Amino acid sequence: MDGKVDWSELPIELWPKIGKSLENHMDIVRFRSVCESCRSSMPPPLPNSPSFPMQIPHPLNHSIETLLNQATVYVIEPTDANGASKLEPLPVSSKGWLIKVEESKNHNHNHPLTLLSPISDRKIVYPHGTNSPVLWNLLEFRVIELCKSYTTNISSAAVSKVVFFPNSPWIGAQDSVACCIFLEGKLGFMKHGDEKWTLVDNKNFFYDDVIVFKGQFYVTDDRGTISWIDTSSLKLVQFSPPLCGLGDKKHLVESCGSLYVVDRYYESETSRRRNYVGGREDRVAAVVCFKVYKLDEEWGKWVDVKNLGDRAFVLGNSCSFSVSAKELTGYQENCIYFTDIFDVRVYNLDDRSIVSIDFDPCIDKSMCSHSSWTRIGRN
Repeated sequence: MDGKVDWSELPIELWPKIGKSLENHMDIVRFRSVCESCRSSMPPPLPNSPSFPMQIPHPLNHSIETLLNQATVYVIEPTDANGASKLEPLPVSSKGWLIKVEESKNHNHNHPLTLLSPISDRKIVYPHGTNSPVLWNLLEFRVIELCKSYTTNISSAAVSKVVFFPNSPWIGAQDSVACCIFLEGKLGFMKHGDEKWTLVDNKNFFYDDVIVFKGQFYVTDDRGTISWIDTSSLKLVQFSPPLCGLGDKKHLVESCGSLYVVDRYYESETSRRRNYVGGREDRVAAVVCFKVYKLDEEWGKWVDVKNLGDRAFVLGNSCSFSVSAKELTGYQENCIYFTDIFDVRVYNLDDRSIVSIDFDPCIDKSMCSHSSWTRIGRN
């Protein structure tokens, strides 16, 4: 015997336990779609789980209505890619696409989904120049949820980054918390239902980025020191030594279970200026290069990374993440995708070149037919 058991022969009492281990909506949908028994053994997600857009307090002016919007980054793979050999490059026709989807709270049937660029967050025009909703036939494509991102309806100078945790189908909104970086790099914390943000650190540090890593909020200041937030005491616990990088902005990226800092360098003569005039950060310089560092958690030191292997890093306007470039259409390995004053650009770590691109390599419109549509993420 090879030790394998057909899934249909598993004891039925194990099915709810397997389903409860799933942590994103798309995986739950797929599990419940296997058969009638799977659907009956797994209840739908909590009705009071986080619902977006969500009203939150403005960090500076409580009279301004502020909404927190959620978008999800998906990898869309043709089903014929699942049987392809991992030892050889995938043919273009078998590669996946990276898309970002924002869903309306009221589930408008005419426009239930908004496609966004994973890099710039720009809205993407529907295929064929129509106003038809873009939906996918899940019998023809495999949909993998990569990450979530959050934006507000107020100026990015007031709130530059928001992360939300935990966002789970099994956890109610009342148990969720948010962390944000707002005006002048301050760090704010808010439990769901709070009427105002709580300042986490009163020191004069300027915080550049915040992410959720291994179930906790991690932040980096402008010196590259990473700390995690003790959400019970709202104290920062230093996690790494200072990076001592000379770049102008630090980005946190999780890739394959490890934590990276990507140090962004602007033009030397007009390096990033923190001049806040009229509530706006004056950031006019173009990017000239990046340096990448990986945190060696065992030895507590930074490792200078010269090659990302087959990975590509995406430094989006609302979230940063890592993808396998060889499995995606339009992405190159060992590259960093980002935006600056020239809009969407690509930095190649091999030759340290920067190339502007006039499109976001996220979706091949040929995959969008208008037959047999099924909405992403519905029960």
